[in-house]
Amino acid sequence: MLRIANRTVDDIRTGDDAVLVHEAGASLVDRLGAMALDIDPAHVDPALAADAGFRGTAALGALPGLLIDLLIAADLPGPGAEVLTSRLDRLCPVVAGETLTARVVVTAMAADRRLTLACTVSGAGGRMVAEGHAEVRAGAVRVDRPYVMAPGAAIAAAVAAAPENRPVYRHLLAMTAELPPIATAVIHPVDTNSIEGALDAAAVGLILPILVGPEAKIRAAAEACGRSLAGIRIIDQPHSHAAAERAVLLVREGEAAALMKGALHTDEVMSAAVDKACGLRTARRMSHVFALDVPAYPKPLFVTDAAINIYPNLDAKRDIVQNAIDLVRALGTDRPKVAILSAIETVYPPIASTVEAAALCKMADRGQITGGVLDGPLAFDNAVSKAAARAKGIVSEVAGDADILVTPDLEAGNMVAKQLIHLAGAEAAGLVLGARVPIMLTSRADGPAARLASAALAQIFVHRGARP
Repeated sequence: MLRIANRTVDDIRTGDDAVLVHEAGASLVDRLGAMALDIDPAHVDPALAADAGFRGTAALGALPGLLIDLLIAADLPGPGAEVLTSRLDRLCPVVAGETLTARVVVTAMAADRRLTLACTVSGAGGRMVAEGHAEVRAGAVRVDRPYVMAPGAAIAAAVAAAPENRPVYRHLLAMTAELPPIATAVIHPVDTNSIEGALDAAAVGLILPILVGPEAKIRAAAEACGRSLAGIRIIDQPHSHAAAERAVLLVREGEAAALMKGALHTDEVMSAAVDKACGLRTARRMSHVFALDVPAYPKPLFVTDAAINIYPNLDAKRDIVQNAIDLVRALGTDRPKVAILSAIETVYPPIASTVEAAALCKMADRGQITGGVLDGPLAFDNAVSKAAARAKGIVSEVAGDADILVTPDLEAGNMVAKQLIHLAGAEAAGLVLGARVPIMLTSRADGPAARLASAALAQIFVHRGARP
């Protein structure tokens, strides 16, 4: 786990130094932000870093001073330091793409925790770009604690850490800007991943968390990752099964508009949700939808069902398709393109999924499935590649441009989604739909981008989605 630590006067000696190496013109969010640990978010502005103008001469000229400031703020002396005076003379221009090495060295120490630092920034071939000095006061309090992302920085950091800044995720998260947070029952958040996922989503205004589970364990998990639970409602429950039942009751009583899975098995969450007497059933079958941000695909790709229905029959598949269409429509696509997958693109009775694909398309023609355009059976390559579809002579509005991939069963869906994640660099979020409220089935292996995106999906669906 990352930590934030400083050096007090007792830790510092004359001659101590700190160094930061940075490529001029590279993203300040992922390169400098990682080093500064968001101690001062004003130094790590994603909007500024993304702006083309920032790569201009004036901005590059400001970079040496920024590097020195970051070294002082994050390393020597580190958090709590106060800059009293500073001067940095620019000796020659910074060239975009060159590697800059910033260095501060303690040259003198005085009373009242005062330090004098020699500051230099060198460029290619060791040429001196800037030099000067700073007088700083070291922090009086020792800091050594787990890193907690500054409120509001979580989305920017999660998106920036992903390949190409994850344009699909960036668009998804931008859609939540004007939406109020949704009350969310977080079930059994007793480990660091689940408590941080809930608190990060709360910090950026996606959810209002209600933490349901053993209170002592919840507080211990928050303390372990340095997070505050001030002002957050906790409902004490003895174990994970009881937490799932109590969270479902919060929905039934109108106190929660969504569920978020914590550190418990998916079966425990879904068992409470599908209970015939006290659960969250509707007239529609519940199903899971993966929302994938695939670097090689030009738009979001949704895969269903890869987590709930093992071998769905035709009736269940109708609901699986409708749930996915409703989600994609809530995200702003008026007429989602739905590819019903099989191993081949023609109806072949020995392969049952080809027959069911044809039946689903006819059901859409007759109004039993609404809001999308369906085609199938389609093999995976024909669904996502226009070149593959053309090579096989497939004339289809869906082929090569699918929004939604409907797989024959859970095994196939899980394999498709996991291959896109682990071999194609996709980020995955997801929801269970068809219940009274959306359910976020976050995995313990999910990173911050996936957790935030799942919360964003739920928030958007609550405010804009169709109800089954």
